[in-house]
Amino acid sequence: MASIQEKISEIEEEIKKTSYNKATQHHIGRLKAKLARLREEGERSSGAAAGPSYGVKKSGDATVVLVGFPSVGKSTLLNRLTNAESEVGSYDFTTLDVIPGAMEYKGAKIQVLDIPGLIAGAASGKGRGREVISVVRNSDLILILLDIFNLGHKAIVESELHGAGIRINQRPRDLRIKKLSRGGVSISSTVDLSRLDSALIKAILAEYRVHNANVLIREDITEEELIDALSKNRVYVPALTLINKVDLAPPELLEKVRREYRDAIFISAGQGENLDDLKERIFRGLEFIHIYMKPQGEEADLEEPLIIKKGAVVGDVCEKLHRDFRRRFRFARVWGDSARFNGQRVGLEHVLADGDILSLILEKG
Repeated sequence: MASIQEKISEIEEEIKKTSYNKATQHHIGRLKAKLARLREEGERSSGAAAGPSYGVKKSGDATVVLVGFPSVGKSTLLNRLTNAESEVGSYDFTTLDVIPGAMEYKGAKIQVLDIPGLIAGAASGKGRGREVISVVRNSDLILILLDIFNLGHKAIVESELHGAGIRINQRPRDLRIKKLSRGGVSISSTVDLSRLDSALIKAILAEYRVHNANVLIREDITEEELIDALSKNRVYVPALTLINKVDLAPPELLEKVRREYRDAIFISAGQGENLDDLKERIFRGLEFIHIYMKPQGEEADLEEPLIIKKGAVVGDVCEKLHRDFRRRFRFARVWGDSARFNGQRVGLEHVLADGDILSLILEKG
């Protein structure tokens, strides 16, 4: 009986050799759904989906992970950005474990992780790839570090992350799948679907053993985006592309690469070049917001705001301030953009906005 990895390889090969056209669209769509499901099964059977196996404890206000091939300069960059002491060598696989460092910028404490170099085949477990990727999945921002002389690595890194269910610089699509106990599949959409029809949607659902459901689609999605919505292992993480060793590149190469990679950040980790801009881009990429705490019966502290991720709720603030605050929580009052009126009484699930003033009302400990 074929193993899960053998089945995955067979499907990948069939997808490669099948020309994509209207006649083969349904067949390829179903193969992609089967491939995604098998990959999830492979992760569960290997234990990779359970979380980081390197035992890295998240700390600070956010976690950033350095991703790249061996010897692109991750260890050097970590040492430049933080107080870490990651071993630096001129040979591959210098970093054999996850090295954490702490970067402080504009009042935020940012954990930066140097992980073993990602290689082709990492998503399927090559070179401790699954352990490495599990750390990436739990990060708040990915820094893809490239050697200016080996830019072809970018496509490989992105392919490995995509194969592991990590969607960089994307968001979940606006669709809802409500599973039912009977009645078949009912599909409705608020937009014209140019790349999917009802037969293909039902075929993809069937691969995930969904035979009864109400499906509401609010965007013109692709088959892969529908598969992503059905999959349980997808994470959506922002990413920045860094191009390193610019100090070693001849001017004509540097100019050419700058034209081709307009959104990239060009640095020299060895020389410390352009690291201030990198820190600013990291800070912006993490989308922090500032919350000003107001102790009950006192004035708000407008000098030292609490820094927390965009989209945070009152419960997140409780957990950040003290592990006991959520248990003792009664209610909170909010002043600012997230409140319908100043001093609005809110609960743990209230979503906060940048610049809000927050007062927590707690039971006595």
